[in-house]
Amino acid sequence: MRPSYLFTSESVSEGHPDKVCDRISDEIVDLVYREAIKSKTDPWSVRIACETLATTNRVVIAGEVRLPHSLMKKDKNGAEIINPSKFKQAARKAIRDIGYEQDGFNWKTAKIDVLLHSQSADIAQGVDSAADQQGEEGAGDQGIMF
Repeated sequence: MRPSYLFTSESVSEGHPDKVCDRISDEIVDLVYREAIKSKTDPWSVRIACETLATTNRVVIAGEVRLPHSLMKKDKNGAEIINPSKFKQAARKAIRDIGYEQDGFNWKTAKIDVLLHSQSADIAQGVDSAADQQGEEGAGDQGIMF
């Protein structure tokens, strides 16, 4: 066993695409919890594994979620699907708050794709059973361990 190890991490400055993406993801998490509280949904029942990618005047929000019904809508067949409109609004708010109004990245004109889908049943079972059996918060496949 080695007596020591080297730990590295990335640090980027304000305005870097990684920071912008983190800010958008934070806004998405805040949106989901605000909606849960507003709709009287148990906040412990929502799940958000959200990744954000930003490039020239484009943002992609993707991941698995379990959402309050207020963030869902019915498709033309009556099936419940994720309503992207509030997620797009949240992303635009984050970009606007940061101050991006340039031609290459503008909160008003950026194309925003929302590719969120319902949480996988396998991950949901793992997260929920960890919480039920141990009284602890489950993390699914999200987390950093040392």
